[in-house]
Amino acid sequence: MNKKPNIDLSVENYGNVKDIPYSYVVLPWGATEPHNYHLPYMTDCYLAHDIAVDAVAKAWLEYGVKGMVLPPIPLGAQNPGQIELPFCIHTRYETQRAVLNDIVASLQCQGFRILIIMNGHGGNNFKSMIRDFMQDYPEMIIVNCDWFAVEKRERYFEEVIDDHAGEQETSVMLYYRPGLVNMDAAGDGKSRSFNISSLNQKIGWAPRNWRYTSVDTGVGDPRKATASKGAEYANVVTDKIAFLFNELVNKKLY
Repeated sequence: MNKKPNIDLSVENYGNVKDIPYSYVVLPWGATEPHNYHLPYMTDCYLAHDIAVDAVAKAWLEYGVKGMVLPPIPLGAQNPGQIELPFCIHTRYETQRAVLNDIVASLQCQGFRILIIMNGHGGNNFKSMIRDFMQDYPEMIIVNCDWFAVEKRERYFEEVIDDHAGEQETSVMLYYRPGLVNMDAAGDGKSRSFNISSLNQKIGWAPRNWRYTSVDTGVGDPRKATASKGAEYANVVTDKIAFLFNELVNKKLY
């Protein structure tokens, strides 16, 4: 798969895509936030985009279904304690909903009926929006895919506590965009849990306050990350997502 088909709108032009019968659209959605000291602010966008491009390429070449990856959206929902960090952008539910609504409306007008949101940020939650839009746009199929949760990470990574700029994200970044990773600067990603055991056991839920949760903005030690771990994990994830695209195009929901 050295030569990818015309699937990445961030680099494509109208002349290359206007005559191709695309069957579905993928929208990478990330955030703008610190990722420890070694990863860029746009990590969630880069990873959602790169996973999407690989998966769409596989679906095109292996199953013959043609999809397009839109440019990533950098508007993420943040926890308390993050908005005070320099250049961390918190986007409210209403803002995300308005942006997504305009994208869905545009795609429907163009004749597209399948949209997959490739989510790269754990703070984003599109389920309620999707329920609304599938009422407002009944001809559309809208699917959310959290790429980082498609495959259990325990088989590939060593760190148990690892959910922000840790071994998993760092490994996949080392695979896709090694020039943006500075492992020499990485903090240890030590984090602090709630004092309330019921919240730690997920009997109830409340957002973590990043001011007390993390010192370097990371949660999970990235220092065991390698590009080979990232490659193995990303390959399995994109295989599964490519098959999802194939099924969405070729099967009815019910």
